[in-house]
Amino acid sequence: MTLRERFTAELKAAMLAKDAARTATLRMIQAKLKEVDIAARPGPPVEDAAILAMLRGMAKSRREAVELYRQGNRPELAEKEEAEIAVIESFLPQQMDEAAMRAAIAEAVAETGAAGMKDMGKVMGALRAKHGASLDLAKAGPLVKAALGG
Repeated sequence: MTLRERFTAELKAAMLAKDAARTATLRMIQAKLKEVDIAARPGPPVEDAAILAMLRGMAKSRREAVELYRQGNRPELAEKEEAEIAVIESFLPQQMDEAAMRAAIAEAVAETGAAGMKDMGKVMGALRAKHGASLDLAKAGPLVKAALGG
């Protein structure tokens, strides 16, 4: 089942369950996906990898909003955003924990023969190719830097 099919099935289930918050979030995801598809025209609709990137971006912007709402003493809005994050992240693959990330980085450094900071791009490319969906590259960057002695 593709991500698009999962979105539709989950939306139907949420509507039948009368779960208004989940329904609204799933509709928002589908609207954003439509925007991404329109931007990709005249080519084919975007693939699952691009959809995952879109979902990560949506979750990131909501995390930033949660932080701002908490600073602005608006806990009810922060909770709404956190509920949206939970729905969005239910479609993302499980992220690696730090120990698994360090092991993957050590493996990528060995595979690429990286010797220093000049080889960081090679290591990041190897990580993206092998663990793309399950690895948060923003968190991996500083760990790769440390592993390369930077």
